[in-house]
Amino acid sequence: MTRSSALADTAPACFWLDSPDRPEPAEPLGGDTRCDLAVVGAGYTGLWTALLAKEADPSRDVVLIDAGTAGWAASGRNGGFCAASLTHGLDNGLARFPDELHTLERLGLANLDAIEASVRKYDIDCGFERTGALDVATEPHQVPWLDDDVEQARAYGHDAVFLDQQAVRAEVNSPTYLAGSWHRDDTALVDPARLAWGLRAACLRLGVRLHEHTAAHGLRRDGTGVRITTSHAAVRADRVALATNAFPSLLRRVRPYVVPVYDYALMTEPLSPAQQDALGWQNRQGLGDVSNQFHYYRRSADNRILWGGYDAIYHWGNGMRPEFDRRPATFELLAKQFFATFPQLEGLRFSHAWGGAIDTSTRFFAFQRTALGGRVAYSLGYTGLGVAASRFGAQVMLDLLAGRESEATRLQAVRSRPVPFPPEPARSAGIALTRRALARADRNGGRRGPWLRTLDRLGLGFDS
Repeated sequence: MTRSSALADTAPACFWLDSPDRPEPAEPLGGDTRCDLAVVGAGYTGLWTALLAKEADPSRDVVLIDAGTAGWAASGRNGGFCAASLTHGLDNGLARFPDELHTLERLGLANLDAIEASVRKYDIDCGFERTGALDVATEPHQVPWLDDDVEQARAYGHDAVFLDQQAVRAEVNSPTYLAGSWHRDDTALVDPARLAWGLRAACLRLGVRLHEHTAAHGLRRDGTGVRITTSHAAVRADRVALATNAFPSLLRRVRPYVVPVYDYALMTEPLSPAQQDALGWQNRQGLGDVSNQFHYYRRSADNRILWGGYDAIYHWGNGMRPEFDRRPATFELLAKQFFATFPQLEGLRFSHAWGGAIDTSTRFFAFQRTALGGRVAYSLGYTGLGVAASRFGAQVMLDLLAGRESEATRLQAVRSRPVPFPPEPARSAGIALTRRALARADRNGGRRGPWLRTLDRLGLGFDS
């Protein structure tokens, strides 16, 4: 079977969102309204913000609006890796906030525990599995990286183990694997759309007023509060939380701090029992390789394989369009790489292929700030690792809006902002140059060239 035939019957839709169980949309905002807290964006960050606000004060009037439906964008399209890290990994955290990393790791694990508790409290049927994450080396130079990774993780209190070639292939059978590091305590897997829908249901149960298909167009002071304008009505709120992810912020001065980057994924048809036996993978970990241009993959509840990553595509001028969700060249490349990793699955077909934008910041993890005299808060820049960190960002926003000091708000990692991206054309040129340099480093035994070393010195470097 050719790669093209494996993709021949693929639906151009996100597997998670392509479900008859998706909730009916809430009514759009039909007239002007007033509330205590308005939340713009009903992805994970907005849903957690609304839910946590109502849990803390059931009498608080919370209005949640979204231009689409809850979880329709990045929150419903991702791989479902619910990772505890708040800094996009230990290496990235050490490079930026080494003195705070023990605290950040502890808060991240507590945040993951709180998500699990909420899933159980609200009976959210999202397939929550605390499987841990397995990183694999596919090139000889990557093997010592994983050995160091395990030692470092243990130093920060994590349950991690190094797997040699025989041990890692006993976990998941691929001829490409040379070693692995299994972090057994810091990652859960979820069905991302069902998590979003479950949080939506919990918000409604607590009395959050949800209006979907209600796009926000403007934001301004209004006396002691804030006024949000939408297509047909306005919301006046005492406080506002902006949870717009990769979409242009209502605060123009914030826009240079994030760029939308498109990520792509495939989902296979369900594996037969014989294919499952050939694969192993009994512990169902989330997997990823440690190349700069990396893949992430995991099993679904019905024994499909999600396979994503590698390409990260930026479009001139922060371009975002529905047609960017489909990129046949990337789907062909991903299919080729899938069968190179799992040749024993030749003949398997892909049922779904999709893409979507993530909000990338130059420090590669989220930041939270306030505006308009503390009346507005925002959380942005998750860079693909927001399934769990979005809850942390939501709580920080609520603390900031209340003027409440917490352990999190005292951290420099929270109080600081990343370096903004330059304007066009330097933005596109810099991103393209970085992608080429990362690919070159992967081909050259991981050695980082002059451009990547310069970014490292400026605090802008990143590797997976």
